[in-house]
Amino acid sequence: MMSRGPFAGLLGRRDECRALDDLLAGARSGRSGVLVLRGEAGIGKTELLNYVFEHATGCRIVRAAGAQSEMELSYAGLHQLCAPLLGGIDNLPEPQRDALCTAFGLRGGDAPDRFLVGLATLSLLAEAGGDQPLVCLIDDAQWLDRVSAQTLEFVARRLLAESVVLLFAVREATACEPAAGLTDLPDLPVTGLTESDSRDLLDSVVTGPLDHRVRSRIVAETRGNPLALLELPRGLAPVDLLTDGFVRTDARPLSSQIEQGFLRRVRALPDGTQRLLFTAAAEPVGDVTLLRRAAARLGIVLDAAVEHAEASGLITFGTLVRFRHPLVRSAAYRAAGPDGRREVHRALADATDAELDPDRRAWHLARATAGPDETVAAELERSADRAQARGGIAAAAAFLDRAAELTPDPARRGARALAAAHAKYQAGAYDAARELADAAELGPLDELGAAQSTLLRGQIMSASKSASAGLPLLLEAAKRLESLDARRARETYRDAIYAALTAGRLPKGGILTVAKAILSAPMPAEPTRDDLLLAGLARVTTEGYAAGTPMLLEALVAFRTDEVSREEGLGWLPLACRLAHSTWDFESWSVLSAGLVDLARETGTLSVLPSALLLRLSNRVFAGNLVGADSLVVEATAIGEATGSRFFAHYGALVVEPWKGREPETQQAIKAITQDLLLRGEGKVVTATQWAAAVLYNGLGRYEEAYAAAKRGCENPQELGLYLQSMVELVEASGRLGKPEDATEAVRTIHDMAQASGTDWALGTSAMVRALVSDGQAADALYREAIERLGNTEVRTEFARVQLLYGEWLRRGNRRADARAHLAAAYDMLSQIGAEAFAERARRELQATGAKVRKRTAATHETLTPQEAQIARLAGEGLTNPEIGAQLFISPHTVEWHLRKVFSKLGISSRREIRTMQLEGEATSA
Repeated sequence: MMSRGPFAGLLGRRDECRALDDLLAGARSGRSGVLVLRGEAGIGKTELLNYVFEHATGCRIVRAAGAQSEMELSYAGLHQLCAPLLGGIDNLPEPQRDALCTAFGLRGGDAPDRFLVGLATLSLLAEAGGDQPLVCLIDDAQWLDRVSAQTLEFVARRLLAESVVLLFAVREATACEPAAGLTDLPDLPVTGLTESDSRDLLDSVVTGPLDHRVRSRIVAETRGNPLALLELPRGLAPVDLLTDGFVRTDARPLSSQIEQGFLRRVRALPDGTQRLLFTAAAEPVGDVTLLRRAAARLGIVLDAAVEHAEASGLITFGTLVRFRHPLVRSAAYRAAGPDGRREVHRALADATDAELDPDRRAWHLARATAGPDETVAAELERSADRAQARGGIAAAAAFLDRAAELTPDPARRGARALAAAHAKYQAGAYDAARELADAAELGPLDELGAAQSTLLRGQIMSASKSASAGLPLLLEAAKRLESLDARRARETYRDAIYAALTAGRLPKGGILTVAKAILSAPMPAEPTRDDLLLAGLARVTTEGYAAGTPMLLEALVAFRTDEVSREEGLGWLPLACRLAHSTWDFESWSVLSAGLVDLARETGTLSVLPSALLLRLSNRVFAGNLVGADSLVVEATAIGEATGSRFFAHYGALVVEPWKGREPETQQAIKAITQDLLLRGEGKVVTATQWAAAVLYNGLGRYEEAYAAAKRGCENPQELGLYLQSMVELVEASGRLGKPEDATEAVRTIHDMAQASGTDWALGTSAMVRALVSDGQAADALYREAIERLGNTEVRTEFARVQLLYGEWLRRGNRRADARAHLAAAYDMLSQIGAEAFAERARRELQATGAKVRKRTAATHETLTPQEAQIARLAGEGLTNPEIGAQLFISPHTVEWHLRKVFSKLGISSRREIRTMQLEGEATSA
């Protein structure tokens, strides 16, 4: 594939080389770049990687390659890429360093969160690119182990200003090959050569005469595939090149034809050389020393075998063993046959150090074993434990799956199959998890095992279909666990009722069924706060709000004032926060949501952090800190971007934007959430989106639209939370439309709930809504009560709003002087909060009283983007660039890049000056 000119070296790849040169130029100027080369086998992706390798002058280069036989070994591909960079691991923040060391098996510890490993990888690559640009070349990325691929995709989404290039080569999926991930990343399809270039390449390898019809047929059938053009003529006899012997039809895929050609060449080699290639094909790392030890065990005369192998052009032996192309490896592995493959895997297992690499040894043993073998199964089970400790759930599942297959004892086989099913579920392989659960139940599971199997099936159904689909199984499992494992039963009931709250309206088997089951379970003589929380919610559901609220408030006080362990906090605080909102306990909501965010951040539990941030930002909205809520949206969005999910950004906007009075942004969030296929059918979607619309339209003074939205938001009282807030919006809209009778039921419900709750937030809200449907002195007294009670709370948004409502009522009663004081207070507070539409209502009302009011001008820092503002706030609090990057899932170099833009926009030159800007917001959760 040689050519001349500025892109010399690759025939017919001028455009591709130009794109790769641009990537390298960007890295040299401080920009990061990501590109995925996609194409069929043999199309030239590896040659393009080699082009970058040869032209990346002044850059540091690291390489890795996926291997089909290593797809089950967690972090194998990532470790291969990062191994040359591990000298810089001590420069990482401690949580990141510990996570990466644990993932790579360099030290023991709790299983690291995979996103924390991703952040550590991002930091490691950014650190390595600090002195000179770093170029990472990853070949055959479709064969990376799952967690490595996910980690590198995470990193690719977060690169910006680190002088790092990530270049992947991915084979297009076929019917018998996996579809590659790395979705939504910039890609470059690598297609076939032109007919002219194909003829030139073919002529370069066919040295003798070539019939023009044969040439045309080879060019047509290879469709410009360079490897096919180079290899297929090797299988033709000289006479075929001169006649129409090649003019035949082969229906097999081109990659299969190429592999078949390699297979013929492997089988033409001497016996010892073939066995050496078989062994090399079964050893994916390319470890020359290991291969030599295995060859010795197989009795291969190594020097002669290596000489013949290299002469064939199929493989090279240097620092590493490298096949000419992955299709050569697969052809050699196929050529070995079942008995031959078991023989070489046994030799490789014997040659692998059991202390240094026990998992790879166990995997070779498993491949070498034809029938049940408890010794090998036990070894695989130990490997699964190690993989799980490193966070390699997919690898653990594969080890356990094979261990179950090799287990002779039926009872032990069932237990291992169940463990494998649970690991497959955790890895997101729901169909495989279901099949393994079926296999487990064929064995004699004991009573606890059967209950755990039912629980697993419920979890699989909830995750793969919907919250409602898994509910019956979760309930059945909880009941079976009551007498076997009380703690697990309680946690299962918790998950079931949380799922029911999320599912919302269900034709049958919803939250009422779960609540009844919880109440039928025995209550301990000395119930814990967990017991009280569950029982209280169950009583609210079955007997009414007043029956369960005292238990909920007691549980919330215990959660707020007593120490909460990591495990309990991550498991129970999400529900506790939700119920603090529903019981109008603002203090508990504030304290517990802050604690949950801090706990999720400190432990790196990114499976919990996004929902924790959403619970916290809702609290901050009611606290009147919209800028702080925006900063939490930035953080939640950063996680969503890193994982390819836009849900967090949309839900954050759904909570924040209505209060700002921004109709396009609110409607966009509503549309995105209602059209999200993963949320389809869940009742909470209707409640949340309609509450948001009602807030928006009440703020804008469009009360008919607010009324219609609020009515829909009030349709499911068992959802609590935003259902309660929808009733508040309904009362205001009804009152302003002159039909207070439509709000009678809502006012009565809020008042009854407030009496049960007894908090100033609840009682103040009750007084406010009753004032909205009252007249004369009764209304006046209720407004004053609402102002007094809400003024005692931190619910600033509601306090400002009641000032507005009272001022509007006074102005309509022609009490202008009294109205002016309350409207001015409302205008000041609502403007500071950022509730623009409500503030504009207050401004118009103030003008109607004869007061002169100027619109507030935007502060300087409002020119910052939300992410810039968040970074500025964190820097102003004294956080270092690595600490800011860790919180926002970006590299320290990207933090520095954003800070330079902040300095320019604010007209400052140091971090110290940021503190004088008085940027509002919530840099921490406190």
